[in-house]
Amino acid sequence: GTAEVAAAAGARVLRLPGNRGAAARNAGAVEAATRYVAFADDDSWWAPGSLARAVEILDAHPRVALLAARVLVGAEERLEPVSEEMAAAPLGRPDGLPGPAILGFLACSVIVRRDAFLDVGGFSDVLHFAGEEELLALDLAAAGWGMAYVPELVVHHHPSRTGRDPAGRRRREVRNRLLTTWLRRPLPVLARTAASALRTADGRAGLAAAVRVLPRVLRDRRPLPPEVEADRARLAGY
Repeated sequence: GTAEVAAAAGARVLRLPGNRGAAARNAGAVEAATRYVAFADDDSWWAPGSLARAVEILDAHPRVALLAARVLVGAEERLEPVSEEMAAAPLGRPDGLPGPAILGFLACSVIVRRDAFLDVGGFSDVLHFAGEEELLALDLAAAGWGMAYVPELVVHHHPSRTGRDPAGRRRREVRNRLLTTWLRRPLPVLARTAASALRTADGRAGLAAAVRVLPRVLRDRRPLPPEVEADRARLAGY
């Protein structure tokens, strides 16, 4: 019922012929007439005032392509662990950014500079969903754009506790991590990522799924610039 609710509220709704997963967001960005595009899921929303403030920040920082908000989960407003990790600033606070530098995010909690988002291709059709954010973040960084965590921006997230498939999501996350690694990172990192996947049943299933998709992306491999790879390696240890 999300589309119906959105239409009743006066939103323009794009109905796609099939489920494109995360890449469906690209269609909305193409149609938008604004400088910036904010994403939300059907179980999340931006706190009042956050989007207006995000526009001010982006206007003041022309080399920043993406701002990640602080995410509060559930009625109890628990801090999302990803937000906590961003606040720790493992990549520091470089000059010219309005907050800690980041190389990842939760898609439901970001606002992007539309032109930068579209120039790097938006979200991947191949990844579909689950961990689709990393490839976009790496591509923005490789194109020279900054990304920052800005905790004064707030998103509320109330994920459903029903109708979920945790094992299926784990398999999809392994699949997409392997595909993203193939597309952008050094081959020794891919080997270590694949070896790690072999340790669990879900990991092995995710690896098999990645191998099935690999022919579609064989020619799309584009290793990161050394400085971006160094930042990415610092976050995960390899």
